[in-house]
Amino acid sequence: MHEYSIVMSLMEQCESLALQNNAKGIEQVELKIGILSGVEPVLLAQAFDTFKLDTVCHNAKLIMNIQPLVLECRDCEQQSQVDERTIICPICNSNNTLVIEGEDMMLMQLVLDT
Repeated sequence: MHEYSIVMSLMEQCESLALQNNAKGIEQVELKIGILSGVEPVLLAQAFDTFKLDTVCHNAKLIMNIQPLVLECRDCEQQSQVDERTIICPICNSNNTLVIEGEDMMLMQLVLDT
């Protein structure tokens, strides 16, 4: 389960940012998770709750914003938002598409306890 390694890396990043900002702790961690990122939100939340206990995030709340897929169709030249894991254009049913958004996982915001 790669969610464990993702959370361990996230904890390291949170520790570093808290130290840089002289924070006593982190109250909230907000992530953007693309639907095609390969990350399972339920498993990520479980890993977060497990690994946060001995870190600066021990009281932190995890907020996950699931980023839908945004496709650009090269055939009909339309952009569309898709809430499922497909690269088929919902307008013309072409598979000649380009993924614009929805493949990333990003740390969007930390609420620090200063």
